[in-house]
Amino acid sequence: MIVDPAGVLLVLCGIVGLFFFLERRTGWKLFQYAPPLLWIYTLPVVLTNTGVLPAESDLYGGLKEYALPIFITLMLLEIDLLAVVRVIGRGILVMLMGTIGVVIGGPIAYLLFHGFLGPHGWKGFGALAGSWIGGTGNMAAVAGGIETPPEEMGLAVLADNFVYLIWLPLLLASRSWLRGFSRFTRADPDRVERMEAAVRGLATKSKEVEMRHVVYLVFLGIGAAALAGTIAGRLPEVEPILTASTWKVLLVTTIGILLSFTPAKRIPGSQPIAMAIIYVFVASMGAQAQLGGLARAPWFIAGAYVWIAIHGAFCLLGARLFRVDVHTAAIASAANIGGAASAPIVAAYHRETLIPVAVLMALVGYALGNYLGFLTAQLCYVAGRL
Repeated sequence: MIVDPAGVLLVLCGIVGLFFFLERRTGWKLFQYAPPLLWIYTLPVVLTNTGVLPAESDLYGGLKEYALPIFITLMLLEIDLLAVVRVIGRGILVMLMGTIGVVIGGPIAYLLFHGFLGPHGWKGFGALAGSWIGGTGNMAAVAGGIETPPEEMGLAVLADNFVYLIWLPLLLASRSWLRGFSRFTRADPDRVERMEAAVRGLATKSKEVEMRHVVYLVFLGIGAAALAGTIAGRLPEVEPILTASTWKVLLVTTIGILLSFTPAKRIPGSQPIAMAIIYVFVASMGAQAQLGGLARAPWFIAGAYVWIAIHGAFCLLGARLFRVDVHTAAIASAANIGGAASAPIVAAYHRETLIPVAVLMALVGYALGNYLGFLTAQLCYVAGRL
């Protein structure tokens, strides 16, 4: 019924706005179990498969070509790697151990279940790895880079949310394990207080967004996309991972991280603009999906639970090796699996003064998510051929 690109974009933006409006205005508990991301992906699937939206549109290619690299650049401007090292200390090593658990756990789980997932299942696992190392934006970036089919993207979104239903309550409940966990890890009892003191010394960025700030951000985003696209077209391709699309995402990621070391990181407004772009992109992925591909969901989700168990084991090992408390370990895992949306929730439940720590950890995940998401996808591809 709707084929004009402007009309399709209107519908997708309306869907994104609708579910965030409902979440904020109604306070329905439904959104605790099925967050807006799930609905933002699912409703376009329904609209496409009922003939309301087209399965193919110039808009979808345009969003991948232009919106995705702009989003990546703006998302990474928020990172302050020096502050992370100064504030979190050994806690960042625990997060990196959890990240290693994601990178290793993905191919192990895929090796067990790939026979039930079809020839492109490894691309779905790669997209999910992007989410579990960084966040929703990394999921979309990795999916765009390896050209994950929309159906596989849907499986990744479903698995992400099904695991979230179990893993988040477990991380929250871990607060009650404080004493036993500290004995297990031999944690320094004064470590949390030192982190809190370091947090109080962090510089805060202004939230006052003016017109000129938006212009600056658009300039940086388009400039990074153009530069990355020019260089990517001249680099060698190594199938199936290192295609021109993958090179472009990796280059934009690197440019965004480099910009975070410049005064550009102080420009307000980058995060909300970036997240608005990425949710529209996820909705466009849903609009391209066919319902038949979702029949493999039980096997994909089963693999995801095996995968998360491996991640959890690595987090425990990291906490033991680096002698950190249960608060830091839980936040480190949430920064991986839930990203910037969930890590502050876990921090607020454990110890409210650690919310800035959770945000910093999540931003590190954003920086690593694209690189290691592609690596995990490659390892899953290799595992599927064994």
